[in-house]
Amino acid sequence: MTITQPDLSVFETVESEVRSYCRSWPTVFDRAQGSRMTDEDGHTYLDFFAGAGSLNYGHNNPVLKRALIDYIERDGVTHGLDMSTTAKRAFLESFQNIILRPRDLPYKVMFPGPTGTNAVEAALKLARKVKGRESIVSFTNAFHGMSLGSLAVTGNAFKRAGAGIPLVHGTPMPFDHYLDGATPDFLWFERLLEDSGSGLNKPAAVIVETVQGEGGINVARPEWLQALRALCDRQDMLLIVDDIQMGCGRTGAFFSFEESGIVPDIVTVSKSISGYGLPLALTLFKPELDVWEPGEHNGTFRGNNPAFVTAAATLDTYWADGQMEKQTLARGEIVESHLKAIAEEHPDAVVEYRGRGLVWGMEFRDKSLANKIAKRAFDLGLLIETSGPESEVVKLLPALTTTPEELDEGLRILARAVRDRV
Repeated sequence: MTITQPDLSVFETVESEVRSYCRSWPTVFDRAQGSRMTDEDGHTYLDFFAGAGSLNYGHNNPVLKRALIDYIERDGVTHGLDMSTTAKRAFLESFQNIILRPRDLPYKVMFPGPTGTNAVEAALKLARKVKGRESIVSFTNAFHGMSLGSLAVTGNAFKRAGAGIPLVHGTPMPFDHYLDGATPDFLWFERLLEDSGSGLNKPAAVIVETVQGEGGINVARPEWLQALRALCDRQDMLLIVDDIQMGCGRTGAFFSFEESGIVPDIVTVSKSISGYGLPLALTLFKPELDVWEPGEHNGTFRGNNPAFVTAAATLDTYWADGQMEKQTLARGEIVESHLKAIAEEHPDAVVEYRGRGLVWGMEFRDKSLANKIAKRAFDLGLLIETSGPESEVVKLLPALTTTPEELDEGLRILARAVRDRV
C-alpha cells in the first residue's frame, strides 16, 4: 500500500495536545462502511477497533442508517432534554421486551448523560445515596472513565494523575488472577471488611468489569464473579457491573455478566447501546434502588432522540431472535484459533492470548512490542489498538457484524505484523 503524506496541519496547530488515537493512525479518514474505513486519499483499512467498542454493528449500518434518515426527514424531535418522546418510548419498549423481560431483569432505566463516565458517576452517586456511605471498592487495572468520580475507581496511574487533585473514597482490591492464585479469592478483601482495625471504611458498593478492556483484556472467571456477588450480599454492599465496553453483545450475551449467572444491583451501559456510534448511556438498577428525587441527577443531553431511534432499530434487528449471541461466539472461535497459531509461532515473544466473544488480547513479554505491532498493522491496512498498564497487549475489537472472511483477512494481517516486528 502506498501512503501519501496527509495534511495534518490543522490538527497539529489548532487541536489540543490531548488528542490520542489520531497519533496512532496518521491519516485523515473520510468515509466508513461496515468494517472498513477509507481515508481521503482512497486507502481502505479494515477496522478491528470499532470506535473502542461503540460500533458493534459496523460503520453506517444500513438498517440503522435508514431508520435514522427516516426519523430526521419527518422532523422527529432531535433534542428534547428528558421530555417524553415517541423515540424514547419506542426504545424503552424494545429494551424492556427484547432485553430485560426475557432475562428476568426488572431494572429501571436511567438516562444519566450521553457518555460512559456519566453512567458510572450516576451509579456511584446512587450507591452512596442508597447506602449512606462514601467508600467504593474497585479492582486493580480497572478503567471506569475520565471524570473525577470515575477516575477515583480507575487503576491506571497515568490517567489518575490527570485529575490534579486527590482521588478519594475509592479502594482497590485484586482483580481475578492478579495474585496468580497465591491467595484464595477475596480473602484479603473480606478480612479487611470484618476487622474493625483494618482502616477500610464500610463500602457502599463494589464496581467491576467482567472483562477489563483498557486494563489488558483481563477476563474474570464466572466463579470469581459469583463469589463477588455472594460477598456483596454478605457484607451489605451493592454490586455495580460496568458493562460499557463489554456489554451490548461484545462477549456474546447482551450483558457480559450473563454467563456467570449473577444479577448486579446496578449496571452501566454505553458505547454500542445506540448501535450507530451516537452518544447514549444508561444506568440500570433494581427498582428498590430508585430513590432519586426528580432532577437530582440532571443533564442537558440525556435525551438523545436520534440515538434512541438507532438503539431501538438495533434491538429489533439484531436481538429479537437470539442469533447474534451464537454468531458472536462462533466468530470468537475464529479469532481464538488465529491467535493460538500466532502464539505457537512465537512462543518466546507471546505471554498469552485471552478473551471472550469478540474481544481479545495478546500480551507480549517485551512490553514495547504491542505498539510496534499495532503501527505495523496500520501500515498493512488494519486498525488495532493496545491496552494494559504499559500498553503491552494488542487488543482486538472487531464489529460483531464482521464477516468470517474479514476476520480471516484481518488476522492474517496481524500475524504478518507480529512476524515483521518480533
